[in-house]
Amino acid sequence: MVTVSKNMVDTLVASGVKRVYGLPGDSLNGFTDALRTSNIEWVHVRHEEAAAFAAGAEAALTGELAVCAGSCGPGNLHLINGLFDAQRSRVPVLAIAAHIPTSEIGSGYFQETHPQELFRECSVYAEYVSDPVQMPRILRTAMQAAVSERGVAVVVIPGDIALAEAQDETVTPVYASHPTVVPSDAELHEAAKLLNASKKITILAGAGVEGAHDKVIAFADQLGAPIVHTLRSKQFIEYDNPFDVGMTGLLGFASGYRAMESCDTLVMLGTDFPYRPFLPEQAQVIQIDLRGEHLGRRIPLKLGMVGDVGDTIDALLPLLKHHASRSHLKQMLNNYAKTRTKLDDLATPRKDGQALHPQYVAKVINDVAAEDAVFIPDVGSPVIWAARYLTMNGKRKVIGSFIHGSMANALPHAVGVASAFPGRQVVAMSGDGGVEMLLGELLTLVQNHLPVKIVVFNNSSLNFVELEMKAGGFVTTATGLKNPNLAEIARAAGMKGYHVESSDELESTLREAFAYDGPALIDVVTERQELTIPPSIKFEQAKGFALYAMRTLLSGRGDELIDLTKANARQIL
Repeated sequence: MVTVSKNMVDTLVASGVKRVYGLPGDSLNGFTDALRTSNIEWVHVRHEEAAAFAAGAEAALTGELAVCAGSCGPGNLHLINGLFDAQRSRVPVLAIAAHIPTSEIGSGYFQETHPQELFRECSVYAEYVSDPVQMPRILRTAMQAAVSERGVAVVVIPGDIALAEAQDETVTPVYASHPTVVPSDAELHEAAKLLNASKKITILAGAGVEGAHDKVIAFADQLGAPIVHTLRSKQFIEYDNPFDVGMTGLLGFASGYRAMESCDTLVMLGTDFPYRPFLPEQAQVIQIDLRGEHLGRRIPLKLGMVGDVGDTIDALLPLLKHHASRSHLKQMLNNYAKTRTKLDDLATPRKDGQALHPQYVAKVINDVAAEDAVFIPDVGSPVIWAARYLTMNGKRKVIGSFIHGSMANALPHAVGVASAFPGRQVVAMSGDGGVEMLLGELLTLVQNHLPVKIVVFNNSSLNFVELEMKAGGFVTTATGLKNPNLAEIARAAGMKGYHVESSDELESTLREAFAYDGPALIDVVTERQELTIPPSIKFEQAKGFALYAMRTLLSGRGDELIDLTKANARQIL
């Protein structure tokens, strides 16, 4: 007998799916048993949240459909945070959400929920299979939605339906299509007219420039325009780029901010950049994006065009005149050189016995890591150090929870990358709070023989939250962490564990750990009072820090304020 589950798995195999991340459960028995006799690998994790994160990371790097699964009730509910991350990162993920027995739905049965409703907000498609005859069409529709809309699709299926005899054994492969999308001729000519008349043009390049590196460089050269990039586009546009002036936004630095603030025309390429205070107030804005719903939702536009970035540049370049004046570009490049020097000056070793500067840790990671390493920073301060100190080269990748902003993403993301790319170096840049939140996934690395390297920025605090409190004028509360020696925990889990307390030990320890053929955790004690400031300080932030200083003194914590002042002196750019 061919079961519904067997037909599901056959469809996944035909569509090129290589693995499924998840935890087993009785409502998933039909599905996991069908996987057992297929060539799809079951990647066993310790928490379903990690399964969804892992699938999202695989999809982000491969661009292909990745799959995770959870048993009924709490099992599939645990998927939600990782699925939200995948949905907001716009990567194709299919989630199999098992349900309670069909006859018990609506009775308040053990572990009963309504998954198709619960998953609605974090998916492009979520549907419930109530009869075996529905499954092939629902599965195909879900997979097609995931790859076409680049998002999460959820198939909710009760365990008894999954074990039932298939009423339709059709197996149809599902793959993404890759259409050419360009604006109309009228829109292209209007864009050319605006750009040809502009004097100081700046480009903001987002994740939509993926695969269009050389075209964007040619576009910038024709316009004499500096290129500011977002964190998500760092891996796609930062390298081999003579027009690069760095990042802007909360994680960026001064040169990127100034390049946008001083332009008369801003061209937004494939970005839905969310930070309105960092967008220019006076410039006219042209936006090109494959998704029309993104046009103008962050800033009023002079012209918005729906189109693929590379295809649109191909159509637009012949209409553009060469901008001979390079004064705006030269000034912004000069600003970037100065900013880059100041940032590099912060990445210095410290005297023996002093906690390490996190900037130095990130710089050494960058120097030691492989030419094609995949870096995955945890949300919080590790993202800042990754943004500022990792160097891209066209082979390296950097992914993370850059839109959803979930703590603890680095370790489970690394599970997905290492599973999909065996032999490739995967470096998780974890915060101590982040790695401890899903600490059980260390066992996933060991059990699945995944040679991930986890560098923990251990400052005994929820450091970025502390910064946010200080910027708001609050005395820091409930952000301290009483941490064990994380290297010893790693060793107990069966991994290599290293503990670093001195700058002199860092490089040799990282080289040894990165060369080890297996999972390793490097617990690095870093400075807690290391202020990370955005490229432009607003009055409200300055007022907040002043209020924080007053409250700190009044609460008798003057030593903390002295330490923070010293850190601030190092950071001002």
